[in-house]
Amino acid sequence: MSRRKILEKLRRAVEEMETSLAEKAAKEAVAGGIDPIVAINEGLAVGMKTVSDLFDEGEVFVPHLLVAAEAFETGVAILTESMPPEARTQSSQGKVLIHTVQGDIHDIGKNIVKTMLSASGFEVFDLGRDVPVAAVVTKAQELQVDIIVGAALMTTTMPAQRELIKCLQEEGIRQQFKIIFGGAPVSSEWVKRIGADGYAESASAAIEVARVLMAEKRAKG
Repeated sequence: MSRRKILEKLRRAVEEMETSLAEKAAKEAVAGGIDPIVAINEGLAVGMKTVSDLFDEGEVFVPHLLVAAEAFETGVAILTESMPPEARTQSSQGKVLIHTVQGDIHDIGKNIVKTMLSASGFEVFDLGRDVPVAAVVTKAQELQVDIIVGAALMTTTMPAQRELIKCLQEEGIRQQFKIIFGGAPVSSEWVKRIGADGYAESASAAIEVARVLMAEKRAKG
């Protein structure tokens, strides 16, 4: 089977949410000597982008998103299992720490963003909901993440986003991380005012913002 047809099959497997097809196509990619990174970026990730767009348009829903992500992750696992550890690290889009801010117990939106980030090649660590600012800072340092994502779903919990920035500044480590904030009451104006790096109004927007910020981070070395 040609390289183009295998990449097409990988894309279709995610779009059609067929985990078995993703497994078969990934094995064909490995047997065909296709670079795993190419197979992920030009096959699986293209399909995930399609599903993400459909989700934003209300054409598919959370259960579909989760099944598509499962197909994506199945393919990725097969494609990367033969890669040396250092190559796997290079294939990662970046390390992300995600949480719902202190005082906020909502997590559906955060979970969708987590799923989308994982399915887009990011290594994601989820701290859950109602997470104290100090715990976020400690874990970000411990895991040496690239990006911190914090969701606030109520106006009364938005100040925790500002407190996170303040805490990082006081610790002298603000420049180590890119910060993305989102949530129903959150706006780009608020995010800019408190000194974060990015704002996302949807799951797919969060992926694009994360990619841009990672490119900036890597460019600076």
